[in-house]
Amino acid sequence: MKNLVLTGFMGTGKSEVGRILSEKLLYTLIDSDSMIEKEQNMSITDIFRLHGEEAFRDIESDVISRLSKLENVVISTGGGAVLRESNLDTLREKGLIVCLTAEAETIFKRVENNQDRPLLQVDNPLQKIRELLLIREPYYKNADIIINTEGKSPEDIAFEILREVKQNEFSQNPI
Repeated sequence: MKNLVLTGFMGTGKSEVGRILSEKLLYTLIDSDSMIEKEQNMSITDIFRLHGEEAFRDIESDVISRLSKLENVVISTGGGAVLRESNLDTLREKGLIVCLTAEAETIFKRVENNQDRPLLQVDNPLQKIRELLLIREPYYKNADIIINTEGKSPEDIAFEILREVKQNEFSQNPI
């Protein structure tokens, strides 16, 4: 089976669902944002503040390029990783891209108490979420599988992904 690559906006459940999938598949879970923070020895927020979003996206693309060469991994990407088409192309070489979605209000409720979201450090974070979702929607639609996470537990989402992956693999390799 291919790697699983989780994309989607912040607060859609990529980290928790990724953990469950990695346990079920006996794959290694790798969070690209955590890897960036470890390698850069600073938080994503600090990278944004000190170097800007473009520099962060360059670092992110480098990390994604390296992660895409691995096998038997679940990769949880940052919410904006899809903004560079080359990131998805690279990840798709050995992976199946799964996008997790949720409504803006749901995302806001899930992340409103988290101060580690640099793009939401604004006066009206809910409006910012809506704006970013609108911009990113066409990129998220490039996923192989799209799963709406509204009203579902992380376990239910993981099982839904596994069902979709099996169907996807069968349709690509019919007996």
